[in-house]
Amino acid sequence: MNTSNLIAAISKHITLDEEEVSFFISVLLPVKIRQGEMVEKPGDTSKYFVHVVSGCLMSYYTDKTGIDHVIQFAQAGWWTGDLPSFTKQIPAIYSTRALTDSEVLLLPKTGMDDVLGKYLKFERYFRILFQNSLETHQNRLIQNLSSTAEERYLAFGKKYPSLEQFVPQKYIASYLGITPEFLSKIRRKLMEK
Repeated sequence: MNTSNLIAAISKHITLDEEEVSFFISVLLPVKIRQGEMVEKPGDTSKYFVHVVSGCLMSYYTDKTGIDHVIQFAQAGWWTGDLPSFTKQIPAIYSTRALTDSEVLLLPKTGMDDVLGKYLKFERYFRILFQNSLETHQNRLIQNLSSTAEERYLAFGKKYPSLEQFVPQKYIASYLGITPEFLSKIRRKLMEK
């Protein structure tokens, strides 16, 4: 599986020599996932941090009534997974599954520990990655608290321009914090404009 895009993304933040690249690639597990297949399930301990090479994954929380709440869509170039479960080795509360046939690189917990222990510069890369993720989640929280559903939908379209082609409406609505019926009303209203 091609790792060049991942290495290029990492190289935007840290400079790697051939040995470091080879070692990092050696701990990654390339996997092809079919549409609908689960990568993580609640209750299991997350063994991997997941990098999407191609396709799209969705991470979500299922509440006590069985309603799924979409936390993240991860497309090519994104990392995803239940981070607390992965880092603390506790039972996962999130599910992650493929919305399309996908190719991913799995970074095992032991592999990450080996990389971070052997090459401290990877600490910088993952710190930047986690800082960017926290910023994204905080911005989404502010948007959910202060924007209308229509504004959230328009922002979603800018952030994920191709997702509506293959993601069921109910998952987009969940991500936006609205019902699928209300999302339909928003779409109709925007088409009439």
